[in-house]
Amino acid sequence: MPEANAKLSVDELLALDREHVWHPYGPMPGQRAPLVVESASGVRLRLAEPAHGQRELVDGMASWWSALHGYNHPVLNAAARDQLERMSHVMFGGLTHEPAIRLAKRLVDITPEPLAHVFLSDSGSVSVEVAIKMCLQYWRSSGRPGKRRLLTWRRGYHGDTWHPMSVCDPDGGMHRLWSGALPRQVFADAPPPGFDAEPDRRYAAALRELIGRHAAELAAVIVEPVVQNAGGMRFHSPGYLRVLREACDEHDVLLVFDEIATGFGRTGALFAADHAGVAPDVMCVGKALTGGYLSMAATLCTRRVAEGISRGEVPVLAHGPTFMGNPLAAAIANASLGLLLAGDWAGEVARVAAGLREGLAAAAGLPGVRDVRVLGAIGVVELDHPADMAEATRAAVRAGVWLRPFGELVYTMPPYVTGDEDLARICEAVCAVARVA
Repeated sequence: MPEANAKLSVDELLALDREHVWHPYGPMPGQRAPLVVESASGVRLRLAEPAHGQRELVDGMASWWSALHGYNHPVLNAAARDQLERMSHVMFGGLTHEPAIRLAKRLVDITPEPLAHVFLSDSGSVSVEVAIKMCLQYWRSSGRPGKRRLLTWRRGYHGDTWHPMSVCDPDGGMHRLWSGALPRQVFADAPPPGFDAEPDRRYAAALRELIGRHAAELAAVIVEPVVQNAGGMRFHSPGYLRVLREACDEHDVLLVFDEIATGFGRTGALFAADHAGVAPDVMCVGKALTGGYLSMAATLCTRRVAEGISRGEVPVLAHGPTFMGNPLAAAIANASLGLLLAGDWAGEVARVAAGLREGLAAAAGLPGVRDVRVLGAIGVVELDHPADMAEATRAAVRAGVWLRPFGELVYTMPPYVTGDEDLARICEAVCAVARVA
């Protein structure tokens, strides 16, 4: 075993990685050696040693959609250094601090009214857990404990912890292994595809009918607005969000929007809910909240939800992550949101969208490609077969780009600061993957 501070070769690092490190969605020990990243700056990842002739890769994934401003950003670095000199962490029970207070106020200011209260947590999946707990406790506190099921539509994804898994797609999703153990929720058919498509009246009627039929037992409806992300990168009409809002109001059901992936401009609106002009009762945000620097998420709710919980037999939300409201993460989140809102984020996302449309158009004619679609800073090439991950990775890296396809999807969600030449390079890599995967 090497000494703690000993310089390790890449081979030594990979040997230790294989022996001890369990990577996401992978077996233990790992079957494929990951690439070792030694640094990152701008939109580029620098590898510890060349791979397939490349030492630097343009990041087409924004580190799972979180690094809006790229890497090693001077403003975010300065915010981190400044906060480190004050305090990196302090418990949030019985204490508070300026970074978290400012962050909560800013989130309330920029999210749809009437969201008014903010619960900070460690990750997107936990923020969904908190949202579900809020809804269940609201109805229990209101004397209606029978309202404890959730309704969602198929092809969704809300995270890997327990209750979020129960509202992921129960058949084709990655959590079907747990279908016999998870709470049994109510599933509608997936919304018809097409962001610009007119809402299908029959589908809208079926949604209304399903919500009405189960209203007595439904605590909430929870969906990813406009874009179903890890469940298939599917875009749907914002009109269905209005249908859900109207049906939930009519049948006294809470509405939750999971904006963990879509928030902060990714779809071309600051929040996907803005495309529909409606507000949920509860909203989850995460991923891009800190610009990709630290893990942090938030669950926002209306005064109605908070006051309902406070009137109950247990008048508190019994949830308290150890690192809730972490000052370092909150300070960086404030700096990241300041960068986003002070800049021309809408113009940048529109520029990225134009680059993706132009560059991915070439994929439409490739054998095995079922669909090509772009919305905001999201570009998707859907294959008619599952991508071979090893072949896909090799093809992308040879093109000088980091991509991470899954299932039939080769997609990109680049940082908003990605330049036009790098956007073209990302698109070329997506097409290269589509040819071989």
